[in-house]
Amino acid sequence: MTEVTARFAQYAATIRHADLPAEVEERTRFLILDLVGNIVRGRHDAESSAPLLAAARAMGLASGGAAVFGEQARWTPAGAALLNGAFAHSLDFDDTHAAGSLHPGAPVIPAALAAAEIAGASGADVIAAIVAGYEVTNRLAVALPAGDHYDRGFHPTATCGAFGAAAAASRVFGLDAAGVADALGIALSQAAGSLQFLKNGAWTKRFQVGWAAMAGLSAALLAREGFRGAAEALEGKAGFLAAYAPNPIPERAIRNLGHEFELMRTAVKPYPSCRYGHASVDAALMLRAEHGLRPEEIEHVRMGLPNKGMLLVGAPLAYKQHPRNVVDGQFSGPFVVACALAFGHFGWDSYARMEEPVLRALMPKVECVEDSDVQAEFPANMSGKLTIRARGREFTKFVVIPKGEPENFLSEGELRAKFHGLADAVLGAERAAQLADAIVTLAGAADVHGMMRLGAPLMAARLAGE
Repeated sequence: MTEVTARFAQYAATIRHADLPAEVEERTRFLILDLVGNIVRGRHDAESSAPLLAAARAMGLASGGAAVFGEQARWTPAGAALLNGAFAHSLDFDDTHAAGSLHPGAPVIPAALAAAEIAGASGADVIAAIVAGYEVTNRLAVALPAGDHYDRGFHPTATCGAFGAAAAASRVFGLDAAGVADALGIALSQAAGSLQFLKNGAWTKRFQVGWAAMAGLSAALLAREGFRGAAEALEGKAGFLAAYAPNPIPERAIRNLGHEFELMRTAVKPYPSCRYGHASVDAALMLRAEHGLRPEEIEHVRMGLPNKGMLLVGAPLAYKQHPRNVVDGQFSGPFVVACALAFGHFGWDSYARMEEPVLRALMPKVECVEDSDVQAEFPANMSGKLTIRARGREFTKFVVIPKGEPENFLSEGELRAKFHGLADAVLGAERAAQLADAIVTLAGAADVHGMMRLGAPLMAARLAGE
């Protein structure tokens, strides 16, 4: 039997900031920056945020000292992990890991930060903990593998993310290997997340990711106090890998652990929608610019996807061509491509334009198909191929590596621009810049409290939950 749990536990317990390769350490800080921008805007603009905040208050989670980005109020640590995790994923603009087909940052980073506020941990320790959390999350998804996990109806961001959150919080608390193993065993009883949200655009996708962050924090706290977790939580007969997928490959989880970093294979999103559509958005923007295509000229669009991409953004086609809400749009290939072709850009504010006639006319012209060239690149690359028929001609663009992927990563300037595009409207440009600077220099901080305080708006919040 491959010892996955013990190896992960030893890794998380002993990882040190000083031992991280420079590029891994820098990338981690940029991933934190990217996620925090999502949290700030998600707390205010996502339609699910107001009821989530109200429910969290009703559960007594508002009576604490932990910070939620974009919030003036303070919360319990569990409440902060839940809300920061849910808000991080509410815009579907957070980071992605192609081979694992998930979003590792949203469950891991909020759990680590909530733990750091409890423990008074240094910025360097938080960065090391987040690296451990990413490695556990991403490697578990690859070991399932993620495609089989999807086929069973599970949402790997939430399921694998609970273990990554537990590992990260455990490292912040300074647990030894036995303590981390207990935390992973406790997280096993909480790992959940269903793809059924695709049926009606439900908000459960966001909630279950926040719940994974809270579950991981809770597991680490229980383990810190001596609570016993299940042994062999990951590789056991009734453990995560065997119970959640039919043919797991456990050795993938620990291959070159500590020497190769799956965190470095994590991408950031330039567009706020399911990652499977991004290559096609890139292609649409390029074809529009290269040929001066106007929406009224377009007769038909063929969007080539991998088979797993078809599941999320391409089928059933009639439903995807007529999105009814933001979640529908986030998982609609026709919507994201139509936005790019109609407006020459696709950003968070595009969802407010969903009912515009130019989009409603264009979306039914976008056909989603499984493409053999795109499938051949998957899962190494989340590629896309777009073919547009207009002016009696066909224009085709095959994008192998979409913008934001590790091999085509955003620069610090581009990441800051994305951050300000999300955070300025809530915090103001000056305070947002201070927060961004605090995140980018986190490694030298004695604790996270100053950084977390900068995430609170100076004035009353403008939208949800007030």
